[in-house]
Amino acid sequence: MKVNILGTDYDVIVDAADNPEMKDCDGYCYTCAHEIHVKDLSTDNEWKNEPDSVIRQRAKQVLRHEIIHAFLYESGLYGSSLSSDRWALNEEMVDWLAIQFPKILKAFEDVGCI
Repeated sequence: MKVNILGTDYDVIVDAADNPEMKDCDGYCYTCAHEIHVKDLSTDNEWKNEPDSVIRQRAKQVLRHEIIHAFLYESGLYGSSLSSDRWALNEEMVDWLAIQFPKILKAFEDVGCI
C-alpha cells in the first residue's frame, strides 16, 4: 500500500512480529526511505489472546501515529524543531494528534468545514 504525504509517496509495510526492527515497537516511520512500518500484531505472541477487532483498532492507531510522523517530517518541522526540545519528534504530541484526529475530523465534517 502507498500513502501520499504532502506530495511524497510512502510505502506502508506490514512486518511480522519477529522482524528485529519490530522488537521494541509496533511501528516506525523511516523517512529516509519513505517507508511506514507497522507490526502485524496477529503474529505477535503478546497479542494472541486479543480479539481481531482489538488488533485491527490498534493497527489503525499505530498507522495514524506513523503517518503523523511522516507529515511532520515532510512539512520540514523535524529539522525546524531542533531549537525547542525537538517538539516535532515528541511522541506524546504525535500520539495526541493521531488519537484525536478521528474526533477532530468528525467535528469538522459535522459542521461542514472540511
